[in-house]
Amino acid sequence: MTADLDRTEATDSMGPVDYLVVAFPSDRMTGEAFTMLIDLVDRNVIRILDLAFVLKEHDGTVTSLSQVDLERMEVLEAALFDGAASGLLDLTDLSEAAGALEPGTAAAVLVYENTWAAPFATALRRTGAQLVAAGHIPVPAILASLDALEEAEGADLGSSSAIPSPSAAADSATTSAEPVG
Repeated sequence: MTADLDRTEATDSMGPVDYLVVAFPSDRMTGEAFTMLIDLVDRNVIRILDLAFVLKEHDGTVTSLSQVDLERMEVLEAALFDGAASGLLDLTDLSEAAGALEPGTAAAVLVYENTWAAPFATALRRTGAQLVAAGHIPVPAILASLDALEEAEGADLGSSSAIPSPSAAADSATTSAEPVG
């Protein structure tokens, strides 16, 4: 799972790179999700560029956990993620991740390439396209939107082709809980 990064490859054929900070109670670390992560790598869906672990003790003390520490805790085999360190994550990144943690929790900090999207991203770069926005929609927000749509089903919400200006959309979002039609 080595994260060897070649500058030419990065500019020519890499997919989008994302990061996750996943917190979990430190007393319930089982490593179950790591088998799914390995499967994603094995199927060439993602490539792990960096993987680090932090622990925030109940007294607020923050420590970095090595993969060997996690192996000793019987959470995962250290060899599975050996070499998953490109150097993109530094102590500042880990400190920021730890700042988001509650005492008594641990976090995995993962930087990964979306290798599934590399051909698409490469084609876009060749045409001069640029990513101007990206985001993440939490599953509960999607479910809430689907519930709202289901409630509004049957009601005539009209079909407008006009797109509101960004400021009008923001005003509407902050002043009304009704679906925007």
